[in-house]
Amino acid sequence: MAAPADGNLPRPAVRPAQKGEAVHEYQRFFVDGAWVEPRTDVAVEVRSPHDGAAVGTAPGAVAEDIDVAVAAARRAFDEGPWPWLSPAERIAALRPFVERYGARTAEMAALVTGEMGSPAWFSEQAHGLGPWYLMGETLAFAERYDWERRRGRNLLRRAPSGVVGIITPWNVPQVTIIAKLMPALLAGCTAVVKPAPETPLDAMLLATMLAEADLPPGVVSVITGGAEAGRRLSEHPGVDKVAFTGSAAVGARIGKACAERLARCSLELGGKSAAIVCEDADFGRTIDGLRFASFLNNGQACVAQTRVLAPRSRYEEFCAAFAAMASSLAVGDPALADTYVGPLVSARQRERVASYLEIGLAEGAVAAAGGPGETGDPRGHYVRPTVFRDVTNDMRIAREEVFGPVVVVIPYEDEDDAVRIANDSPYGLGGSVWTKHRARGLSIGRRVRTGTFGINGYGPEFTMPFGGFKASGIGREYGPESFDEYVELQSIYGVA
Repeated sequence: MAAPADGNLPRPAVRPAQKGEAVHEYQRFFVDGAWVEPRTDVAVEVRSPHDGAAVGTAPGAVAEDIDVAVAAARRAFDEGPWPWLSPAERIAALRPFVERYGARTAEMAALVTGEMGSPAWFSEQAHGLGPWYLMGETLAFAERYDWERRRGRNLLRRAPSGVVGIITPWNVPQVTIIAKLMPALLAGCTAVVKPAPETPLDAMLLATMLAEADLPPGVVSVITGGAEAGRRLSEHPGVDKVAFTGSAAVGARIGKACAERLARCSLELGGKSAAIVCEDADFGRTIDGLRFASFLNNGQACVAQTRVLAPRSRYEEFCAAFAAMASSLAVGDPALADTYVGPLVSARQRERVASYLEIGLAEGAVAAAGGPGETGDPRGHYVRPTVFRDVTNDMRIAREEVFGPVVVVIPYEDEDDAVRIANDSPYGLGGSVWTKHRARGLSIGRRVRTGTFGINGYGPEFTMPFGGFKASGIGREYGPESFDEYVELQSIYGVA
């Protein structure tokens, strides 16, 4: 069962990249319990979004590479032993993997910062310790999950759904992999992981830990590549279920591909979350909380509170204070401890976000902070934290997911008007309310159609299901509910 270590793939050293040097080099995929050669010599090159320095390379998969990985996962599922083990045996088999991950959280966090520019303060929690904590919580829930239950003379069994294709984004690359991989494996599924091409290196570091974890061959494969690989995995006839996090547009295509072959899918998609600031709110505490909730991960978060709804009676006061906070955020090298906002992941993403700044001005919004123009190192993909005021909810900057450090402040008349504006969105992923009265906050939360909602704060918790309404997706991650996405209900009659 042991996956052989490969001398061609040493553990990457954590140190600053030297000019022209690829510090994290991978030449092979992890497939069927071994390191295998790719079908082509195409390489995915990763450069720092801060200054363009080389961070590393990984192989670029083509459809044939996906076929090999899916065949291994299919064989491991159909021929066992992984799906035939008891839940307790699978839990025990995964504990060494979790322990190895726990020993390398700082290394993982630093690597993600290098790949996509997430500031160090956020990477430590969200890209290093966060995934490890999620692993532990998922193991604990697996011990208490209702895998089988007698019902009279019959048995209700939650059986593994099969081979799972896992396709993940670049913004929180490790959490989005772990949120799918752990419940899938604990349910008895086998999996093929395909990360975003912007962040292949952390997935390959994850693969080195899996290679040491003594799992049966084929239970997990990790393949790095771009759109061709993702498309093949989502459409592959050997894949029983696709678990995807990404944009609503791509999610719709994956959902259609799965529907055409009657495969299962879960889709965690975009958001345009509204933070409702009540008239009685303490603006100082509210703005301090929104510093995180609105600008976390450089604004590259599907749950970011990017629509702030402020009472018209205090609109001027709030806009001035909120804009002052945004203007004070330290922007620059994401590896520095005092940096709050780092660069966007790529030049393409910077151009996309910059285009929305122009769109906002053209629609009549006023930039109370930031606006068009670069900040920080001119070689990096930087956009200044921007706050638009005088925004109406029908503007594109209020309806479309910008995915950068851009927040709009929309006035409302009364509580009913605030709830109406919050719900007037194609998305329904996150939201929050800020008030001195928690009972009022709960009452408002019950009326807002989102999968997650915070009172006087916002941050997803791994003990609670995470997902959205409407165009924000289908299915849930985190908590014991995460297992529901990777099982099929089987009724066995006459067992007693």
